[in-house]
Amino acid sequence: MSFRLRVNLPPTDVPIPTTRQPPLSGATIRRAKTLTRPERSVAPVPLINPPIFPSSAPNPISDSSAYNGSLPWKIFSRVVTFWVPDFLLSSLGGMKDPNVRQAWREKIALCFIICVLCAAVGFATVGFQKVLCPENDNSNSRFIDIGATPGTLGIQGTMYNITSAHSVNQVDFAHLSESAPGQDITYLFQRDASQFRSCKGLSFQVALDAPCSANTCPLPPINASSTYRSLSLVNTQLLAGYSWDQVSQLTNYFVLDGAVLNMAPYFSLHPRAISSDEVDRILRVIMQQTSSQLGKDGTRLFFNRAELQSAVPCLKERYFAGNIDKVTPGCFVTSLFLYAGLIVILGLVFVRFIMACFFNWFMSERLAGPPTSQDLDRSAISPAVMPGGANVSIDNKHGTAPWANAASKKLGKGPKSILSSSSTTLTSSDSSAPTMSLAQIGAELFAVCLVTCYSEGEESLRTTLDSISTTTYSDARKLLFVVADGMITGAGEKRSTPDICVSLLEADPRFGNPIPMSYDAVGSGAKAQNRAMVYAGHYSIVIFPYSVCPRLSYISPSCCRVPYTNCDCCEMWD
Repeated sequence: MSFRLRVNLPPTDVPIPTTRQPPLSGATIRRAKTLTRPERSVAPVPLINPPIFPSSAPNPISDSSAYNGSLPWKIFSRVVTFWVPDFLLSSLGGMKDPNVRQAWREKIALCFIICVLCAAVGFATVGFQKVLCPENDNSNSRFIDIGATPGTLGIQGTMYNITSAHSVNQVDFAHLSESAPGQDITYLFQRDASQFRSCKGLSFQVALDAPCSANTCPLPPINASSTYRSLSLVNTQLLAGYSWDQVSQLTNYFVLDGAVLNMAPYFSLHPRAISSDEVDRILRVIMQQTSSQLGKDGTRLFFNRAELQSAVPCLKERYFAGNIDKVTPGCFVTSLFLYAGLIVILGLVFVRFIMACFFNWFMSERLAGPPTSQDLDRSAISPAVMPGGANVSIDNKHGTAPWANAASKKLGKGPKSILSSSSTTLTSSDSSAPTMSLAQIGAELFAVCLVTCYSEGEESLRTTLDSISTTTYSDARKLLFVVADGMITGAGEKRSTPDICVSLLEADPRFGNPIPMSYDAVGSGAKAQNRAMVYAGHYSIVIFPYSVCPRLSYISPSCCRVPYTNCDCCEMWD
């Protein structure tokens, strides 16, 4: 990039003269249709040396109904937008072209997919736990752990607050709570065998025993509504929760289908086994189990046989003391999902941190560090040599640019007078090309600044390029790579963005007139075939010294731009 002194230079849109003007029929000062970007699939109006296409050549996309996309995607977009028929889009929306209507439907389909994904993420973060683990399924809101809350005792599996209770018939509630908070005291209340409806018709001894014998039930009847008020027992509405370890350690306790049963009254009445009583035999087998085996869980033993399974409701009704304080499957899944997400997120953050540290400490120096002495000792072709015979002749009609390999080869086969027309004509494949050591070139790094533009105006482009040009990188080793994506004219602009980019360029005559070169773009069908032109030259930055223009109240970058005659005191410095 060079800085040259210029005063009152007339503006030029195209710095390289052309021999053929583009057809006026294709020119426009309006913004092109960007919904489907038809300019990507047709030949745009060239800037310089437009190629001549035969008038009889068919236009591959002249049929407006042609569709080059995926058929399933097209069907999906039409299903999602079934509520908007074509005649409404044509009459009310002004979309006369079928391709424009299809593009609109595809954008709505994309918005629909985005909304569905956002809803899925929102459900996973907020609603997932509400659905699978509601408040009433949470163990913290359903149970009070045995031994964890002083001043509580369990009656028929429900926790009662006994802080205000008083002793009755030598039953000291406070002492019972201090010795084992939350323990089951159901067996102390008077009960009648007729209350257990699930035990009717069963011949097992657990269903026939009287709930209370002499002097074993000192407290009033358990089902009387006045009993709890008279004893000052307050119902907490929470269940007694047992852990598996507690069940295995408590004598005469076992688990049946998630319920904890206190069989102490039964074994106190029947210390020895009852012959021909299958339920009694199974109960004694369960009590001999240890936590290392089944954890005193008799569910499998009772549910394997139909006659034993019939005794399960009776056992629960008579000897129920609480439940296993366990997490429901839904709460377990939500906790697993949240922990898995936390691990993945923290893992990504941790991996990125490690990679950043590794790059900063080990890789960055090798990638962007200064060349070593061994690198500087290597030889290379002089930078003055242009590739592919680009500087054979400034005025030759073939436009000897680096990309015009075919034209360069033809020139190489011609007379020697053409090759010798320039003293600097050397190719990279020429064995006589001058070489120099990298130490002569220098160890300073080169900087490539990529600038992409689509519909920007001259003011915006100049601001960006001026900002990049004034960076502290060496001007001799700074390359501005400007990409104009399509023949687009921005709102309020009279020239297209590529035209503005070319007008800002001081063309290097050694590269001649660029020619369109084809390349494969991201797309399908005709949309994948694109062409581009490469312009090479220098960009000059404008400097506005305030002392040179005293009549300006402030430094205005726009005063010396097109046309430059707006301010005859502004200069560009070399």
